[in-house]
Amino acid sequence: MSALMKLKTLEGYLQDLSGFTKPKIQYEQYETPAHIAAVALYTMQTQFEALENRLVLDAGCGPGVLGIGAAFLGAGFVTAVDIDEDALEIITENAEDAEISNIDIIKSDFLNCNTFRWENYFDTVLMNPPFGTKNNMGIDMKFLRMGLNLSCDSVYSLHKSSTRLHIQKMIKEWGVKGSVIAELRYNLAATYKFHKQQSKDIAVDLWRLTHPHT
Repeated sequence: MSALMKLKTLEGYLQDLSGFTKPKIQYEQYETPAHIAAVALYTMQTQFEALENRLVLDAGCGPGVLGIGAAFLGAGFVTAVDIDEDALEIITENAEDAEISNIDIIKSDFLNCNTFRWENYFDTVLMNPPFGTKNNMGIDMKFLRMGLNLSCDSVYSLHKSSTRLHIQKMIKEWGVKGSVIAELRYNLAATYKFHKQQSKDIAVDLWRLTHPHT
């Protein structure tokens, strides 16, 4: 299975995108590094043909590195959803600068919006959800569950490797199929005042979840 561009080319395009100007702790806004996003997207396309000509949802899109990256790899159409107005301004500018037109950018609370019209609608749902730390305990699993509700095929999601056993348990409870398709290193730069280190190296899993019938 092939991709429309080489991995290094994709990473270069993603590095040119603007990130958060003032990240908001209540949304656990951390940027997905270009290298992580490129490897994740390239894996989805070359191993599972999950992007080219597919209907794609970028859930909690932030500046849009995953959704715009999917468009670079030939997605049929991308819907990008975020609760934060400032993040939506950044992804809108990024899409315009990248000359991406097959994207719909929507302000909505992904976990609480009226999404019945999207139930099992998207071929592929992409997300780098909040890790579920501080005041957002369990939000990562809520994102995964909603992603499954809205996909007719697969969900691809980035999670701390330390949560692997918990995710395996939830997958079993939900009656869906899931596996880690890539193990990555996330060099998280100090983003908020409470961060004591300049950067922190975090092991991250790229999960693929599918419905039993797929």
